[in-house]
Amino acid sequence: MQAVGRILGAVAVIALFAGPAAAQKGPARYGEEDKPKTPAEIAAEKDAERAYRRSLGNIPEQQKTDPWGTVRSDSAPPKAAAKAPPAKPKAKSAEGAAK
Repeated sequence: MQAVGRILGAVAVIALFAGPAAAQKGPARYGEEDKPKTPAEIAAEKDAERAYRRSLGNIPEQQKTDPWGTVRSDSAPPKAAAKAPPAKPKAKSAEGAAK
């Protein structure tokens, strides 16, 4: 029975290591060169590009939007001149209060 348990344990450990190892082999090969395109594919890409450019011309020119336009009135008063805050009186020191 111990031999069967050891064999099953070994199989389980191998299966645990096989999953991540298989995941590292991906289908994408980044170093491979692309297949040359057929003349039909090249013509289809040019037609698609022309259709895209033509569709961009159908978009109307966008106007500037003012998201706060409904809140802000058209005749807003000019901003008030920034006034300097009044100078704070100096705090009396302990010596000055004793005199």
